Amino acid sequence: MSDIFELYNYRLRVAAMYNERNRALLAGEDAESACKRFRAARDALFATHPQSALDEEQRAQFTGLRYFPYDPSLCVEAEVDTSVEPVVLTVAMDAQEMMTMTRAAHVRFLLEARQITLAVYWLNVYGGGLFLPFRDATCPAESYGGGRYLFDTIKGSNFLLPPGEVSMEHIILDFNYAYNPSCAYNPRWVCPLAPVENRLDIAIRAGEKNFH
Repeated sequence: MSDIFELYNYRLRVAAMYNERNRALLAGEDAESACKRFRAARDALFATHPQSALDEEQRAQFTGLRYFPYDPSLCVEAEVDTSVEPVVLTVAMDAQEMMTMTRAAHVRFLLEARQITLAVYWLNVYGGGLFLPFRDATCPAESYGGGRYLFDTIKGSNFLLPPGEVSMEHIILDFNYAYNPSCAYNPRWVCPLAPVENRLDIAIRAGEKNFH
C-alpha cells in the first residue's frame, strides 16, 4: 500500500474509533468502559500501523501509551461562542513550511469551580478543520511540555454533542481523551502547539501522559 493510502487508512481508523466512542456514550454505555476500549484500540493502532506516530524501532518495543486514571469530573459541557475576533495565527511546521489557523470560537466551561475559556481554531490547510490544543499545569512534569490536543477534526479526532443538541451551541469536552501531538513521540514530527491563550494555570490530570 502506498504511503498516501496508508495515511488515508490511518485517518479512517482514527475516525472510526471516535465514532464508536460516540455511539457507545449516546447508547448509555458505561463511560469508563468506553474510554478503556478506546485506549486499547489506540494502543493497537500505534503498535501496528505503518502511519503510527512511532517509528519502526519504537513500534517493536511499544507496550502501550501512559494515561491518567479515568476521571468523570473532567468531562464537561462547554458553551460555544462564535462571536470572536477571527485572529489568524501562523505556525511553523518546519524550517521551510508554515501553516495558519484562525480563531473560530471560544468554549467556556466550569472546571473545579473555575470558569475556563479556551479558543477553538480553524486549520487553514487541507479542506480545513476544527482544532483544540491546550497546555495545562501538568506540563512538562506529567504530560507533554508542548501541550495536548482535545480534537483535530482533519485527523479524525472529534468531540461529542450533548443529547438533543443540533445547533452546536454546546459541545462535550472530555479531557480523558486528551492526547499528545505526534511530535511528543519522536523528533521527525513537527506539530502546531497550544497558543498562549490556551495555556492554563490549573492541572488537568486526565488523558495521555508523557510518552518518554
